[in-house]
Amino acid sequence: MKEERLTVSKIRSGTVIDHIPAGKALHVLRILGITGSEGYRTAVLMNVESRKLGRKDIVKIEHKKLGEDETNLLALIAPTATINIVEGYEIVEKRRVRIPERIRRLLTCPNPTCITRSSREDVVTSFKLVSRDPVILQCEYCGTMVRGEELENLLTK
Repeated sequence: MKEERLTVSKIRSGTVIDHIPAGKALHVLRILGITGSEGYRTAVLMNVESRKLGRKDIVKIEHKKLGEDETNLLALIAPTATINIVEGYEIVEKRRVRIPERIRRLLTCPNPTCITRSSREDVVTSFKLVSRDPVILQCEYCGTMVRGEELENLLTK
């Protein structure tokens, strides 16, 4: 029986996001604000076999290097992801995403009476990490708890 092999070309420079939970690649693109009209050459692989995860997604974005806020966003929806920064076809930096202890500006508080939701106040949202597994965050202003499965709907991007 012939072994099937998936071939995707290397990128010259940019970011490869690997070990994304299966089915989350399109959401990763959405929260990074990548629609296809920016001109980045982007490869999306979904439901690729993985020894570590069973199945995973991979996103390659040529000529884009992720910043700290973008990395934090990824950690919230794809905590198993690894980020590889590529230059000259070689990986020059490899990092694992990690949910930070404090998350500012990236999420909207779901509590409609929270001060961060008031148009009269100039207060940015701030959540503290209560638990990594399962993911639980707490609004530092009103105390509202947010669970991992709710995060995708609360992302500000």
